[in-house]
Amino acid sequence: MFTGIITDVGQVTAVTGSGDKVVTFHTAYDLSSVDIGASIACAGVCLTVVDKNDSEFSVDVTQETFSVTSLEDWAVGTEVNLERSLKIGDELGGHIVTGHVDCVGTISRFETIDDSVAMDVLVPSNFGHLVAQKGSITIDGASLTVNAVNDIESGTELSINLIPHTQAVTSFRNNHSGDKVNVEFDILARYVARLQTKS
Repeated sequence: MFTGIITDVGQVTAVTGSGDKVVTFHTAYDLSSVDIGASIACAGVCLTVVDKNDSEFSVDVTQETFSVTSLEDWAVGTEVNLERSLKIGDELGGHIVTGHVDCVGTISRFETIDDSVAMDVLVPSNFGHLVAQKGSITIDGASLTVNAVNDIESGTELSINLIPHTQAVTSFRNNHSGDKVNVEFDILARYVARLQTKS
């Protein structure tokens, strides 16, 4: 379980294997406090630490995970939003995030306006009912607020404002229009949607 508050931007230092792969990250985390088997959200995907040293940790990524996320775009040098799992008693600064990606979205607009960035993300229309104006959404692991929602012919487009702080402490500083991003919808919206189909 996570909160969507990014606590480090790691950098991919190695991708090895064919099919299933081992991905290694450089991180600023104190890895002496990270156990083998611990969960870390990497660009919003909950992955398990399988190896580590003083400044790097490695995770296994299955072909199934590659097929349903944007992780296939990772290469040496890629910056990735990281968050360690939530501990009981930690401040819940964002919202409840599971690390289970619902779909891959596409950035349809990434425009600097004054000091902020207006980012629009297009998701498949069958997920549109899970997005609400002023609701929470997780994009590449970051808890963000949806400013507007528009159902269009090609899907559902949600608009987000990235303040300067968010740009500085996340991998969004490297994004552009056309980039693929991991999207997780608010877990409460998923349960409400499920209940509605059963009523």
